[in-house]
Amino acid sequence: MAVRAVYPVYAGRGELAGYLAFPYLFNLAGEWIGWVTDDRQVYSVHGQYAGFLEKGPRVLRKIAQGFDQPRIKPPVKPSKIQVPSTSPLAPLMAELPNGVIDVLHDAPDLLPTLDTGEREDMD
Repeated sequence: MAVRAVYPVYAGRGELAGYLAFPYLFNLAGEWIGWVTDDRQVYSVHGQYAGFLEKGPRVLRKIAQGFDQPRIKPPVKPSKIQVPSTSPLAPLMAELPNGVIDVLHDAPDLLPTLDTGEREDMD
């Protein structure tokens, strides 16, 4: 199996929030939380639209966008990654325009791990 390059993903003002081993997105524990399409759209492990990958890199979302996005079939589940012991400092992050949120900072529940989110009602 080929080793994929692992890149840091930042949130908010530059705090480390996850890792990208294209096309897979992982949290700080190395668990799969989503994937990135070729056109930089980000989807959760359950196939729901979460946002888009912006320079930095960070995952952003227009507040009013995504509710009409169809759910798509996720790729094959990757194995857990070995997270790097150190990561480079984040570049300076630009202010977000009105109507745009940082998903990993403001709405991390949009990118749950496979064992959370999408649960059946217990009743």
